[in-house]
Amino acid sequence: MITSPAKYSTDIKTLTVTSDAFTGSTYIPTKYTYDGENINPPLKIENIPHEAKSLVLIVEDVDAPEKTWVHWLVWNITPSGKIKENTVPGIEGISDFRHHHYSGPCPPVGTHHYYFKIYALDDLLNLNTTITKPDLEKAMSTHIIGYGQLVGTYKRVL
Repeated sequence: MITSPAKYSTDIKTLTVTSDAFTGSTYIPTKYTYDGENINPPLKIENIPHEAKSLVLIVEDVDAPEKTWVHWLVWNITPSGKIKENTVPGIEGISDFRHHHYSGPCPPVGTHHYYFKIYALDDLLNLNTTITKPDLEKAMSTHIIGYGQLVGTYKRVL
């Protein structure tokens, strides 16, 4: 498991990840959750190293009851600095929901924190779409040249 990209390189650049939909540690609008349209929010990535050939996006809920719950895995994203709303920006792997698409926040109880983690890589990844997070992390571990994240929260109102 990748706990910190810094353990793989001392030259990791810090990426700035923002969204027009929410700011760090604030509520993710319902539109981007299971209770709404269930589409991915737009993301802006700044300070991408010039040598980056691709980006990886991992979206996960760190407050899930049994383990950190993966909501979306995407790799080979063009390092343009933007991920548009309601798009598939690269190749998708299998989430903990056992499918290949974005699944928005849907916490069973309480307020959960959702991490939108972006990794800049010095290469493209040649991976099968049946991979899960551990496989993706292993494949990208020696290619990480930048890292940043945006955290949002969500609580269901039933």
